[in-house]
Amino acid sequence: MNKGTRDFLLKHFKRLDERKLFNLFSDSVIIKVHYYLRMGNRLDLKNPSTFNEKLQWLKLYDRKPEYTMMADKYAVRKYISETIGEEYLIPLLGVWDNFQSIDFDKLPDKFVLKTNHNSGSIIICRDKASFDKASAEKKFNSWLRRNYYQSSREWQYKNIRPCIIAEEYMDDGNEKGLTDYKFFCFNGEPKFVYISMGLEDHSTAFMSFYGLDRKKLPFRRSDYREIPYTPDFPYKFQEMINLSRTLSTATNSPFIRVDFYEIERKVYFSELTFRPNAGMIPFEPIEYNNKLGDLLRL
Repeated sequence: MNKGTRDFLLKHFKRLDERKLFNLFSDSVIIKVHYYLRMGNRLDLKNPSTFNEKLQWLKLYDRKPEYTMMADKYAVRKYISETIGEEYLIPLLGVWDNFQSIDFDKLPDKFVLKTNHNSGSIIICRDKASFDKASAEKKFNSWLRRNYYQSSREWQYKNIRPCIIAEEYMDDGNEKGLTDYKFFCFNGEPKFVYISMGLEDHSTAFMSFYGLDRKKLPFRRSDYREIPYTPDFPYKFQEMINLSRTLSTATNSPFIRVDFYEIERKVYFSELTFRPNAGMIPFEPIEYNNKLGDLLRL
């Protein structure tokens, strides 16, 4: 099956998700179909060897109850406060069950709205006077209705109670938006980091992988452009590494990605991610999918 056919089927696959027909199929069936449509090859769950295959295996067989709290962008705040300290949290401005309950008069001129139960559902307000509430309400109403678990069976999202949170607007001086430092941690140990910029708009985003020695690694994600220059590493880079180790050890998960920001030489927690890109990262060169898989012990 060629990529054009797979893309066509993937589009309809997502429509089945929206119509809630995925409830008719088991997790393993959905995972295998989704993986084939996204990656173009069959998934081996009996003897997983690549990084992406092992993440699919973990979707099915690594389902600790506490993962639900850790994946919840609101509930995880208490966990982070107790594990590494409240000082690493971005200040919270409010939490609501629905968009209609938000009192915008009490919010500052700049703020960030996001849902707690999925990935990428975020709106950044840089000027409240020109903020398009009608457009934002439509998006949040749609996001809140969706169970993020359905399409790719990332179990940790299944039982999160959806809500909207508002956080303080943060600025690290990058005109593309916050720079994100995402640490890939294997069996409690951070191994490398990818630095991402401009994720607010996928079409203008950049992303590159680096070792903890700050040297660029010889692989990339084919779905993102690489950073076209050598970025400045955060002043508190070693602190981020240490915090990643603490959090990944505490989660007791074979794999987790731990994300941070740095604002004015101060580290802030971003999120914990168990199965990045739903465990379907398009590595290039492709052999690094195998090499990274060797790092992950199931």
